[in-house]
Amino acid sequence: MTFPSRAALGNAAVIALLALIAGLLLRLHQHDGWWQSAPLPAQWRWAAGSVVAYAAFCATVWWRGRPRDDTAGSGGPPPLLLVWASQTGFAQQLCERSADALRAAGVAVRVRGLHQIDAAALQQATQALFIVSTTGEGDAPDHALPFLRRVMPQTLALPGLHYGVLALGDRSYGHFCAFGHQLDAWLRQHGAHPLFDAVEVDNADPAALRHWQQLLGQLGGTATDLPDWTPAEYRHWCLQARALVNPGSPGTGTWQIALVPADGALPAWQAGDVVEIGPRHAPADVAAWLTTHARDGAAMVGGEPLSAHLARAHLPTLPEAVPADDTALVASLTPLPHREYSIASMPVEGQVTLLLRRHLRPDGTPGLGSGWLCDHAALGGRIDLRFRSNPNFHPPSPQAPLILIGNGTGIAGLRAHLRARIDAGARRNWLLSGERTAAHDDFFGDDLRTWQREGWIERRDAVFSRDGGEHRYVQDHLRAHLDVLQRWVADGATILVCGSLQGMAPAVDAVIEQALGREGKEALIVAGRYRRDVY
Repeated sequence: MTFPSRAALGNAAVIALLALIAGLLLRLHQHDGWWQSAPLPAQWRWAAGSVVAYAAFCATVWWRGRPRDDTAGSGGPPPLLLVWASQTGFAQQLCERSADALRAAGVAVRVRGLHQIDAAALQQATQALFIVSTTGEGDAPDHALPFLRRVMPQTLALPGLHYGVLALGDRSYGHFCAFGHQLDAWLRQHGAHPLFDAVEVDNADPAALRHWQQLLGQLGGTATDLPDWTPAEYRHWCLQARALVNPGSPGTGTWQIALVPADGALPAWQAGDVVEIGPRHAPADVAAWLTTHARDGAAMVGGEPLSAHLARAHLPTLPEAVPADDTALVASLTPLPHREYSIASMPVEGQVTLLLRRHLRPDGTPGLGSGWLCDHAALGGRIDLRFRSNPNFHPPSPQAPLILIGNGTGIAGLRAHLRARIDAGARRNWLLSGERTAAHDDFFGDDLRTWQREGWIERRDAVFSRDGGEHRYVQDHLRAHLDVLQRWVADGATILVCGSLQGMAPAVDAVIEQALGREGKEALIVAGRYRRDVY
């Protein structure tokens, strides 16, 4: 069943009220005096009541769904534009949830339906997120037709717009996510810059929606602590090893983590896939909460100690929010949100290897996910983990050359690709990576030097921003070697970029466009030869 849009419901409320008034006036006019009326028959009273109820319903839905604008800070950028296109209402619901997540991260937003967007709205925005569904044979939702007919035929210049697309679809039908990809391509063709590659959601896939939720937190400059929209079903893994790999670095501490399945059965995954980790509070924080509220952490609830339930949930802060009964308390808890990390290893290596930087809150305490893995989890202890397939970042054909570009902990995802290329016998690989210092931040340096020496990496360029070299960042080095980039692309190379969403990725994108032109870059994207996994 297709429900009317909220704009239509607002109009319907007005029409229904006018119809009610007209009907009552007609009834009055049929009697002796204009203002003298006989009592209304029962069917009239029933009809009038039904119309009033429907009008009230329409008005209520319209009021709740009216356009909402947050106010940006004085002198700050305009609110982020959140746009939905929905046939059944699901995309609109996700848009509203996205608005809540962004507001929780301190981001001002403006929510609109795609039918409310004109050329001026796009040209005035600096950041926009589009949550759009596909209906029929790859068509846009019905209410989006004004945008398709009035806006998309225009020749617009959108160089100041940075955007993201959440494309909803169902792989059991043809033209999967077609309208989302059509909108993505149209925005790029008019000069807008994608913040990240379009996120596809197959039939409300929970993993894809959790990935989108994590991207929302990153746009706000910090991972959100709001609960996952759909909690993950984790498997039991163990923390096998943990090591600080950049002591003495001018940057934040970075840790290499090794994880193994508790049952010893290592699953299969591909280069580019990610893991979702279910974090837990530090044991000391849980113990302090139990002491404050005079509760017994060893009390068993549902086969687990109360302390275990508390460790993986938001700890209630208000006394009135803490039920006296342990079972009721556990039922009231909200699970902690997951954290995502690129996998640096392949199954042949017998473990999941992660590389993560310890995030510090403003008060100096470790962040939720990095604090759990870098500080609080015990060696040999339980880690809640699940895999998320990331097909947009899976390896290209081993016969084609591969260009890998990344910065910081993005080297983790690139290392997995190099390991997969070695397993496939592919030697034409160019790695361009960036960090702070060669002495302290050369992550996986021993592996990379060995692979280069053995001929598995044809070209390796490492750029260190604090070492005073000729080029400070990866984009600077790439710009200085446009001829090499052009030659590799002409030879059929695929470009994979992994790392920072805010700085490196858009800068590298601009260099690729400089080297290949906008049409050349678009051709790579359409062919699946330019893909990104940024955060």
